[in-house]
Amino acid sequence: MDRVSSSMKQVPNPLPKVLSRRGGGGGGGGGLEAEREGFERSQTVSINKAINTQEVAVKEKHARTCILGTHHEKGAQTFWSVVNRLPLSSNAVLCWKFCHVFHKLLRDGHPNVLKDSVRYKNELNDMSRMWSHLSEGYGQLCSTYLKLLRTKMEFHTKNPRFPGNLQMSDRQLDEAGENDVNNFFQLTVEMFDYLECELNLFQTVFSSLDMSRSVSVTAAGQCRLAPLIQVILDCSHLYDYTVKLLFKLHSCLPADTLQGHRDRFLEQFRKLKDLFYRSSNLQYFKRLIQIPQLPENPPNFLRASALSEHISPVVVIPAEASSPDSEPITDLVETDTASQQSLFDNKFDDIFGSSFSNDPFNFSSQNGMNKDDKDRLIEQLYREISALKEELENFKAESHRLGVQLRGRISELEAELAEQQHLKQQALDESDFLHTELEELKKQWEDTEKAQRSLTEIERKAQANEQRYTKLKEKYSELVQNHADLLRKAQEQAEVLETLKRELTASKQEQQALQSTLKSSLQSEAERSTRTAGLEQERDTLVVAVAQRSQEVVALQAELQQLKDTLDSEKESSSKTLETLQTRLGEKESREQALQQRLLDEQFALLQCTVQEAEQMVQDSLNRLDDPAHISCTSSADYLLCRTLAASDCIERLQGAHGKYLSNRSDVSSLLPCVALFAHLISDTILQGSATSHMVPMEPADLLSEMCKQCGSEALSYLGALKDEASLGGADCTAVRNCLSRISAIGEELRPKGLDVEQEALGDLVDKEMAATSAAVEMAVARIEDMLSKSRAGDTGVKLEVNERILGSCTDLMQAIQVLVLASKDLQREIVESGRGAASPKEFYARNSRWTEGLISASKAVGWGATVMVDAADLVVQGKGKFEELMVCSHEIAASTAQLVAASKVKADKDSANLARLRQASRGVNQATAGVVASTKSGKSQIEEKDSMDFSSMTLTQIKRQEMDSQVRVLELENQLQKERQKLGELRKKHYKLAGVAEGWDEDAAE
Repeated sequence: MDRVSSSMKQVPNPLPKVLSRRGGGGGGGGGLEAEREGFERSQTVSINKAINTQEVAVKEKHARTCILGTHHEKGAQTFWSVVNRLPLSSNAVLCWKFCHVFHKLLRDGHPNVLKDSVRYKNELNDMSRMWSHLSEGYGQLCSTYLKLLRTKMEFHTKNPRFPGNLQMSDRQLDEAGENDVNNFFQLTVEMFDYLECELNLFQTVFSSLDMSRSVSVTAAGQCRLAPLIQVILDCSHLYDYTVKLLFKLHSCLPADTLQGHRDRFLEQFRKLKDLFYRSSNLQYFKRLIQIPQLPENPPNFLRASALSEHISPVVVIPAEASSPDSEPITDLVETDTASQQSLFDNKFDDIFGSSFSNDPFNFSSQNGMNKDDKDRLIEQLYREISALKEELENFKAESHRLGVQLRGRISELEAELAEQQHLKQQALDESDFLHTELEELKKQWEDTEKAQRSLTEIERKAQANEQRYTKLKEKYSELVQNHADLLRKAQEQAEVLETLKRELTASKQEQQALQSTLKSSLQSEAERSTRTAGLEQERDTLVVAVAQRSQEVVALQAELQQLKDTLDSEKESSSKTLETLQTRLGEKESREQALQQRLLDEQFALLQCTVQEAEQMVQDSLNRLDDPAHISCTSSADYLLCRTLAASDCIERLQGAHGKYLSNRSDVSSLLPCVALFAHLISDTILQGSATSHMVPMEPADLLSEMCKQCGSEALSYLGALKDEASLGGADCTAVRNCLSRISAIGEELRPKGLDVEQEALGDLVDKEMAATSAAVEMAVARIEDMLSKSRAGDTGVKLEVNERILGSCTDLMQAIQVLVLASKDLQREIVESGRGAASPKEFYARNSRWTEGLISASKAVGWGATVMVDAADLVVQGKGKFEELMVCSHEIAASTAQLVAASKVKADKDSANLARLRQASRGVNQATAGVVASTKSGKSQIEEKDSMDFSSMTLTQIKRQEMDSQVRVLELENQLQKERQKLGELRKKHYKLAGVAEGWDEDAAE
């Protein structure tokens, strides 16, 4: 590599060395000055040829000479010295071409062009404000272009790492942000501003052109479109870098922080995609540049792996991509070298004369070389140069291949890194989620522990109460035992007292017997006195014993009474304690029973409230069937079948929950949601069935409405049975299930059968029909332009004026229809994206087959109407047609576009921007239709005025004869009009029948 570099350095240098030797000391300065003057002179000529007042595109060879001049002098001093003498503020075309050339210099010129141009930024700003006051011609174009150039200079001044042509590798892009997220954030904002200026110039140029004509093939149109090539090159790089920076920012910052960036990117993405699409259709760009097409949907920055799906847009400029009169574009480096070599040769001839052209270096006189040696040396040098060039090309090719491989490997590693970061983020999110669940489980565990402690405390108190009750019961048993012992002792004392009483009685009887014996035996005084004394002594002893016995009896009676009193008090106390404990135990049991009953009542009351709300929901749906406002509601049989299937599944779950509740009345948690869902699905089925009946013939409509009402009545009966506790166990929803089965059978009969297309192919058929409609409209526009050209070539006077007016209004109508079809496509795409969820677009079309068939039918009607209207207009222009046919065709097109609008917006969000554009386009079609009718009527009146009859030369008899013929003709036409009206009515009836068959109704029902 060092040998190649040294050889390449040695080859171009002999000329300056020879010049310095040949010129001598003072002559060298004069040669350089002459060279400088020649360079400035050639640059001035090229700049003046490139920037002139002719409204044609800048020639590529003049612009390339200016670019090579900046590389030669390593700056733009010569360019600005020439431009400052041009009247840019007085001629808009001159200013426009200056902006084009200056843009090329900023992109492909020497890097010092930016440094030499910054000082003129204020002058460019003043010139932009000056041209902004001119609203026509090139005024606004120059103002917008100058703003773009000023923004480009500011961007490259703030970000010197970005070259003028914005070509950077991913590694250089990362180095530009210095691995600082704040720098990447600010850089993204600056790129948004830069791209916004580019898009503004794009839109301003397109707005200034009449796109209905082939402006890209005219010189004036090419003058305006030529700078857009530089804009397309800038936009492709800015879009690519913006996408990569946004993915990098989303990997470092939260998604909410970058919401503004995403919104702004989405807006610019839609504009850039539309402008690229419009540019690729222009004939001027097709031979100069290959414009890339952006993806159908913008990148999803919330998914890191989507970066690997991003494809950088590449703008390809073919080798012959230049203006028609310019030579092919070669490598700037080789061209620069060749131009410098030719410039040195010319300057050498100017200094030393043409006589030195044969032997400019005087080889034949130096070093004794002859001409053959010189030729051999030159050939040897050429061979070495060729070998070195081949080696250099091989090295460049190898370096390029290795660079492509390394960039591919880097892209793979970056995608893998992004995927790993995404997985890491998912793991972090899952960890946070698990931490949250763990905290919730801890809280639940703490609550469970608190409940467990409360339950333990309650059990402890219950055990304490049971122990206290046991002790009281034992004490009561002990008291009862003591009472029994006391009773036994009292009984024993009573027996002892009775024995003493019997002994006293026996003593008294014995005393009486002794007294009687004493009375009867008075025989012996001594004996009696002795015995009397003994008896008295014994009597005293007995009296004392009786007194003692009496005292003992009194003491025993007192003790017995005291024991009785003590026993009574203990018994009463024990009874009171026992009654208190029994009362508390009974209260506790009754409280538990009351709580249990209250729980059951509350559960059943909750079920009753739910059932009552469900009854109100079902009753409300039944009431809405008779509401006049509900008549305008429509639905499809497919959706009705979907709702019926969901209701049938809900009934199965409801029966299971009902049986579970009957087995355990304390748990109603599984029954309540089933009842609520049952009411909701039954109500939805009733409403959808009624709405479907509005779209079907009379007989199936009446049958479907009757079945919906019967289903609602059976559902109310079943809910009423659930609400009543007596009939709760016997509640059965078999009747509701039977009604749903019959509704499902009717829905199956009403499903559309008119379109013989597989549901999987509906999505493709929609796209084909929309494309066919657009093609038909475009073909109609082309035919109208062809008819207008033929009319201008062959017609004159009033006929030409009428034909131009009619064909012009038809052209306006076709353009309005084109806008309407594009708006319908955008709205359709938005509906599919918002409604399909995780399904594919084809699955969405298949799921909504009725809506899809409506779109297909409307698209066919629009394309057919456009074709028929062009045929009618062709006949009118040729004088073979009728003006009424053209008016009828325009009305038919208006009706078809109204059908397309209705089919497009039926599933759209009412706040959608695409829906608003569709409505605006529909109003434009109506206005254009009115214009066609008005121009047709006006042309008809002009033709009739021209062909007005002259009755001045007719006699009275001839006039009378003509009057009678006119009356006969009027009667014939009135009769014919009545017949045609009857025919029109029959045709409309048949059209409705065929439309009904196409929608899937039975032919018998339609008839």
